[in-house]
Formats: sequence, C-alpha cells, structure tokens
Amino acid sequence: MLALFASIVLAAAGHAQEVPAEARYGDGNIAVELYADGAPVAGEEWMLALRFTPKSAEWHGYWSNPGDAGQGMRLTLDLPAGWEAGEPLYPVPLRLTISGLMNHIYEGTYTVLVPVKVPEGADVRAPPRITGHVEYLACTDKICVPQDALLEARQGGDFARWRAEVAPPLSAGASFDVGGRALRLAIPLPASVALDNPHVFIANEDLADYAAPQTFRRVGDVLTVDIPLAEYRADTPSAVEGILAFGEGTGVEFGAIPGDVPTGGEVVAGPVGMAIPPLWTLILGALAGGFLLNIMPCVFPILSLKALSLARAGESEARARAEGLAYTAGVVLACVGLGALLLALRAAGEQVGWAFQLQEPGVVVALLVLAAAITANFAGLFELPSLSVTSGGKPAGAFATGLLAAFVATPCTGPFMAAALGAALLLPTAQALLLFALLGLGLALPFLLLGFIPALRRMLPRPGPWMERFRRIMAIPMGLTALALIWLTAQLGGRAFGGVALLLVIGVLIALWIVGRLQQAGKLAWPAFGLVAAPFLAFAAIALPSVYEAKGAEARESIHNPQAFSAEALAAARASGQPVFLWFTADWCVTCKVNESVAIEREAVRDAFEAAGVVTMVGDWTVRDEAITAFLTQQGAAGVPLYLWYPPGASGPEQLPQVLTPDLLVDRASHFPGTPPPTASAAGSD
Repeated sequence: MLALFASIVLAAAGHAQEVPAEARYGDGNIAVELYADGAPVAGEEWMLALRFTPKSAEWHGYWSNPGDAGQGMRLTLDLPAGWEAGEPLYPVPLRLTISGLMNHIYEGTYTVLVPVKVPEGADVRAPPRITGHVEYLACTDKICVPQDALLEARQGGDFARWRAEVAPPLSAGASFDVGGRALRLAIPLPASVALDNPHVFIANEDLADYAAPQTFRRVGDVLTVDIPLAEYRADTPSAVEGILAFGEGTGVEFGAIPGDVPTGGEVVAGPVGMAIPPLWTLILGALAGGFLLNIMPCVFPILSLKALSLARAGESEARARAEGLAYTAGVVLACVGLGALLLALRAAGEQVGWAFQLQEPGVVVALLVLAAAITANFAGLFELPSLSVTSGGKPAGAFATGLLAAFVATPCTGPFMAAALGAALLLPTAQALLLFALLGLGLALPFLLLGFIPALRRMLPRPGPWMERFRRIMAIPMGLTALALIWLTAQLGGRAFGGVALLLVIGVLIALWIVGRLQQAGKLAWPAFGLVAAPFLAFAAIALPSVYEAKGAEARESIHNPQAFSAEALAAARASGQPVFLWFTADWCVTCKVNESVAIEREAVRDAFEAAGVVTMVGDWTVRDEAITAFLTQQGAAGVPLYLWYPPGASGPEQLPQVLTPDLLVDRASHFPGTPPPTASAAGSD
C-alpha cells in the first residue's frame, strides 16, 4: 500500500498543470461528475461541484488531509484567462481507525465545492466550457485503488443542499499555541452549542497525532482543544486550519493564528478519566491523600520522632503550637514549591508528572546522601541541632523537618491524592496550587493536631531513656530507604553510576562519624566534615556524569511477559479483540512495588489471564518518558501507579483502584472465560 501511495505521489508530482488528454485509472470504484451552479456573473463568485459516488458501500474517499494514510484530491481546471479557482470546500469528514492509524474519510456519496472567482468585465454572454482532471484515491478497509477522471462541467445538481453539507466558516477568529508535545486551540463557540462527539480535523499535514485522544474544555464562550503533536512533526506553522466537528456530520471550518489559549475550564469531552470532579471532592482527596502519606516507610520515622519531641515540649503550650505551625509551614511550602515547579515545567512544554524529580539521577543521588545522613543521625552517629527531630521547642528545626518530610514523601501516591493531583494538572494555576497546599496540609495534619490538642499529646508515652532507643530503631526503616535509593541509582544510571554514588555515601558517612566523635569530645566538628567529605564530593562530581548510562525503555521481568507500552502497541492490542491489562509503574514507586507483589506478579493471575486471553502491557516510568507522561495526563493521572483494564470492544478503559487487592485481576479475567488468544495471522491482517 505504501508503495502504491508513493507511485501516486510521484506520478502526480510529474504531471504538468494542464488537463491531460485521457484518464489513466478511471473512476470505476468511485465515480465523479462536475456540476456548475447556473451561469457565471462577472465580478462574482461562481460555484462548481465535484460529486463523488461510490459503486458500493465498502468504498470510501478522503478529505483534503487524509490522515495517517490515504491521498487527498488533486484537481486541475481549464478556466478562461483571469478566472481563478479557490480552495475546495469539503463536508465534515468521518474518522476511520485501523490498527492505530486514523484516516479522514467520506462514506457514501459526497460533494466537494470549488468556488471560482469571475473577474470584472469577463465576457459571460455565452457560458464558457469548463473542463478539468481530478486524481483521488478509492479505498476499502483492505485495498486502495488510484482513480482519476476527465471532467466537463454541466448544469444541474442540488447546490442548495450541497452548500448546506459543507462545513461553514467560523465568523470569529481562533488562536493556537504550540508548547512541548501539544497543539492547543482556542475556538470561539457559544456555550449553548451542543457537542455530542466533538473532534478537530487538522488540515495542516504532519502537525498533529491524528489518532491521539483530544481534550475539549469550555472557558465561557471559548472552546479549548488539546491535541497531541505528531512524533515527527513539521515546523510550527504560521496558521492552523481545520474543521471542528460537533458530531453527526455537523461542524464549522476555522482558521487559527498564534495567540493566547486560556487554561483550565470545564472538561466537556476527552479520554476516559479526564472529567474533573467537583472542587470540593478534590480538596477532600488532597487532604486525605496527604494524611495517608504519614504511614509510608520513608515518612513515618520522621513523623514519629517529631511527635515524641512534642512530648518533651509538652510542658509549654506555646512551644508545642509553635512547633506544630512551623512543621506545617515547612510541609506546605515544600508541596507548593514542588507543585509550582511541576506546573511551570509543563507550561514550558516539558512532559513531567508528580515525583518528576525522582526521574533525575542527580536528584536521586542527593536524596540518597540525605537518607544516609538521616539514618546516621537516627543511629546516633552525629547530632545536627538545627535539624533535630527529637529536640522539642525549636520552630526552626520543625520547619526544616517539615521541608524534609514533604520532599521524601514525593515518591508516594495514594488512593485519594491521585485524582486530586491528576486534576491539578488540568485546573487553573490558582486552584492547582491550592490542591498542592492542601496535600501538604494533610501530610502535616497529625503533627499539627498534636501541637494544638493537649489531650493527644498526653496519650504519647512520657519522655525517658527509651526515646533514644526508639530513635535508633527508627534508623532501620530509614536505612532501608537509603538501600532502596542505592538500587534506584543503579537502575537510573547503570551499575558504575550506582557504585560511584555508594562511594560518595561511604565518604559522607565517614565524615559524619568523625563529626560525631568530635562532638562527643566537645570540639569544633563541622570544619572536619568539610575536609573529609570534600575529596569524595569532588570525585563524585567528576565521575558521576562520566559513568552515567542513560536507560531507555526495557522489557521488565514479569511472569506475564508483557509488551512495552506504546500508543501503537496499545491500539494493536485493543484491535485484537482480547481484553487488555495495562499498568504503569516505576522503580521508585513504593505503592507500585507492593501492588506488583500482592496482586500482579502472582501465578493465579497469570493462569487467569492465560485462560481469558488477556493481553498484558506495562509502561515503565522510572526514567522520564514523554509518551508515558502524555498518556498519564490524558487519563487524568499525575503519576504512577495507574492500572487500566480494556474490555473487548469498549470505547475506553476502566481505571482500576491504585491499591489492588489480591483477587481483583482474577475476578476481572473471569468475566472472559475461554477467550482464545489472537493468532499470528489475525494479528497481522491489517
């Protein structure tokens, strides 16, 4: 088929603009006739019409931009001197998707109008003889055939109906903006216009990803549309033209110039999962999600020790409240800061999501050193009064601890915060930052309540020597966090990268041990830390970039042998007629790893999937992947985990809970017993 298309393009490119003497292919599959709307009038527009009639329902023609495959019409008219043919006017096309490729087509009989500008003073006493030649493509779902015909205009036709079928031009101008991997349109459209099944057909070729989901939002009487760009797109055009289809064959033609495109608004159409819940539910979700982060293994040790510090500060209400407020301020500031940076990067065109900093090897190395230092502090290796988690009554230390707790909590997402953070990427900036602030408030809430409610503080054990032992016990989960980060550095940058990072940690721990010994002797300690740690830091600064090995998408080890995620692979899997289970994970995502061990990587799940013919697919987001980030955004998810179940023939996926139960996937697969897996021939038929 590609070879056929190439031959058509080359043949058309070799043609001169004059009308050929005869047709080469004929119009046996889709016949075409040329009609004229009455007699021409000097100085006015005269309308011609190309009427295409397929010989049977299986044949279809193409819009001016055929989409991922096909060929647009090529028309040559022999007009009198000075007469000019304008751009053809098309009806609203239809979408045809085969194996992940979208075509813009017409089914049944359709008409393309061609306006002709008649010059002033033209001699129209006798209607001129108008001839021409047209080349186009006629296709079924399985075969494409080039067509062409010699034309001669004749009177007749139903021009009133044909004009009504053509997409009318939008009276108001539209604007567009290209940022990162998305084309954003702002189309003036009254809010009263119903949008049953909207879609934007872009006339500019090699600009948009035709098969990708489009997201529509209303901002007053302006409709905004987010359209993913083509992977190998052309340069940003000076104008974008196309047709906005409302559904049921209706729509308007628009032209857009560069300009501002509003953000936010109410989602009226788009991928499943994109609808934004009411703001009050998002507020509750952010609070609850932040609250649940306190039980995560990397946050709980910090929180528990700060709670015990309040027991020491319990004699003073003022100190307890000051610490509670300072800790809360640190947490909220960190969450808002990370959220603002996330929104700024996305506004600049970067495809990033929640916990984006953990996809940067340098940030993970810094977190590793920090986790190792906290572990050493908990173990009593050294003291850091300005960031003590056990000394009560010091707001500066509580503020710094709040910053720390929020930063180490970012790898985690929970059942409630997922929807809130996903919506934050779509809301106006002020509302998005409000959700990030409330996430921080939820994270700080237990400590804030302890600071303001004496009865809760009285429930804590009384201070005593046991607190020091408890502190040392809390070094264990923090040490496990540090070990996990060592493994993650190797995953992100290779074994040599992880080895250099480990050497850096060893050097920092040696320096901290020396600091602790000097502190016990009552001597000046921190200059010694600089002297000991400096060589390790300098070596790491030089060695880490040189040994770093960028990791691409790799097949993950799994008992399911899943395919690696891509839009094309997902489209092909869904076209196979089998159930599809798609999950997104990352090596730094604690929730992901728990779900995989509890509910995914189980023999019972594998057996159920094999019996039902389930196609499995995984997206690894450990390192930044723009395609995965864009897909997560389309599904209303700010980060991982994300679990999607595609029943056969469904228009969209079912989004499964972020915390999977052991039998959830087995139950899903049991609804499709005995479904045979696709054969090799069926998988490659299209």
